[in-house]
Amino acid sequence: MPTPTPPFRADHVGSLLRPAAIKDARPKFFAGDMSAEELKAIEDVEIPALVKMQEEVGLKCVTDGEARRTFWHYDFMGMLDGLDIETRDGSSFVGFKGVELPPVYPAITDKLDFPDDHPMLDHFRYLAEHTNVLPKISIPGPSCCHFRTAKKDIRVKEYLDDEEALFADLVATYKKAVQAFYDAGCRYLQMDDIFFAYLCDPKHRADKEAEGRDPDALIRKYGEVLHDAIKDRPDDMFIGMHMCRGNFRSTHAAEGAYDLAAESIFSTGVDIFFMEYDTDRAGGLEPLSLLPKGKQRVLPGFITTKTPELESMDWLKAKFDEASKYVDIDQLGIAPQCGFSSTEHGNAVTEDDQRKKLELVVRCAEEIWGGV
Repeated sequence: MPTPTPPFRADHVGSLLRPAAIKDARPKFFAGDMSAEELKAIEDVEIPALVKMQEEVGLKCVTDGEARRTFWHYDFMGMLDGLDIETRDGSSFVGFKGVELPPVYPAITDKLDFPDDHPMLDHFRYLAEHTNVLPKISIPGPSCCHFRTAKKDIRVKEYLDDEEALFADLVATYKKAVQAFYDAGCRYLQMDDIFFAYLCDPKHRADKEAEGRDPDALIRKYGEVLHDAIKDRPDDMFIGMHMCRGNFRSTHAAEGAYDLAAESIFSTGVDIFFMEYDTDRAGGLEPLSLLPKGKQRVLPGFITTKTPELESMDWLKAKFDEASKYVDIDQLGIAPQCGFSSTEHGNAVTEDDQRKKLELVVRCAEEIWGGV
């Protein structure tokens, strides 16, 4: 059978709840009681089961659930040349609603580059060997390396003296990453570039202004960087882009409509947009009117991954009726609002809840478009 080709009507963002065996093993690994090889052996057993679940619910595109990662972004970033993830005891990182992330911080310590042996290339290859449909991998977008790194943690004089040099190296690093994943067989690469949405949040905008930055100029710059990083990709490679407002143990870290960023978002040259839309925090659907007519597709995340309750089909159809006022229904599809486990901790849902949510994604696509 030929491998399915994106874009799909039914898709998902990427991360899945970590299986119990992996959740039990990881603390042992970090405590030094388990080797990296032993942990990998457990992951190698559990990931094919995650893939099988996705295939069973009817998805034509699968991920490894990000099961080898602690964080959706820091693992990838820390594997780049020139970027380290540092743990600082006695401090907290990003404050979510009622919870805090572990105290880990990115630091740019040398010239940025994408190494030829980046471990996630092998993560993708393993996934591709264990699926009968299309394998997809999600990585943090280039804005993450900038937005998440405090100026005091940029220790490269060239970057401090000339921020454009930092952005240029981010473009070069990600161009190299895109080609490396393509050479590894990847034809569907997703970038989680959530900070477009963060920069629509009044609090985050105020924080950037306090740093002496123009948040609107930063939105435009992030759009340019992503555009330049992916513009030379091979013709048969699809790029997805996920945006949300934070996802840690079913909490969030930002809110605000897409209006301020929509023009930049839809100018990136990305093929498939995953846009959080499960609550009023995301604002209205009006920004979808800025999507150019053509082949690009938006997958509104009306189905939440933060709670177990299933959305009704009638409600989902009504949401798509509303969305179709702003964008042709043929340029729409359905995906959950975010991953189920953006960090290894996971959201407040069960594996059964997770499966039912993905089944709902598939059923919704079948009822509205006649297939996935």
